[in-house]
Amino acid sequence: MALDEPKNEDEVIEEKGTKFVIEKDLLNQSKPINIDFITTPQGAGFKLTSSFTPAEGGCCGTCSC
Repeated sequence: MALDEPKNEDEVIEEKGTKFVIEKDLLNQSKPINIDFITTPQGAGFKLTSSFTPAEGGCCGTCSC
């Protein structure tokens, strides 16, 4: 998750005054996506959940995802 400006290949979704930008291809692979702001004893932040399953080998190949 990062701050970015929309590009031609992006989908812009506005929810409750907040704009979310995601690549259209990634959105189609990941639907539905839920973004929640949560507070836990470890701190507060965004929690993203989706139906996306990374390709074999994990997320980036440098960890044991």
